[in-house]
Amino acid sequence: MAAHNKLVIFDCDGTLVDSQHMIVSAMHETFASRGLPTLDDLAVRRIVGLSLVEAIATLLPDAETELHTEMAEFYKGVFYRLRVEEGAGPDPLYQGTREVLESLNAEGYLLGVATGNSMRGLKRVLDEHGLGHLFVTLQTADAHPSKPHPSMVQTAIVEAGSAEGVTMMIGDTTFDMMMARNARAHALGVDWGYHAGDELQAAGAVEVMSSFYDIPAHVEALIGTA
Repeated sequence: MAAHNKLVIFDCDGTLVDSQHMIVSAMHETFASRGLPTLDDLAVRRIVGLSLVEAIATLLPDAETELHTEMAEFYKGVFYRLRVEEGAGPDPLYQGTREVLESLNAEGYLLGVATGNSMRGLKRVLDEHGLGHLFVTLQTADAHPSKPHPSMVQTAIVEAGSAEGVTMMIGDTTFDMMMARNARAHALGVDWGYHAGDELQAAGAVEVMSSFYDIPAHVEALIGTA
């Protein structure tokens, strides 16, 4: 039997790039458009990683699904305006992101992304930083149920010719950790994003990293050399 490819899947927002400022601004404007009370910034950061409709439903649980959907569409328009029409710069990469991704790729690991973002949004991020060529599989909210459903990881495994035991999901939220565990993949947390390290461990992270540069050693320890 042929060996399976070693697959390392990354979340995007809060793991590869720090996108909180744009997300918080767009969500505040979305809620203001409906005359709703101003949200606490922390509450918004905590829903990063969920698909957009589910994120708004979490912030506004007593509203009807129709309103959640309408607000999600409004948010997309606001985000596009802030990003494109008003020329906001790219979301910054976290320190070490590029070097570690290039190193893992050079060592033979296959790389993927699983994000609550749209495919258009994800490809914009990857294009802005010239990272798209490093990834063999991209999974987004357009084609999957929201995290922590395992669909994104399961599809990435199939597309990469990998297997559960040699796949790792790396992310900054409990949604990422639970998605990985639901897919029977390894879960590695990072503490520079939007959920606390102890929350990530409680949600299933085998380890929580404080530096991108620490990731390769843990990848090798958990899923082996590529």
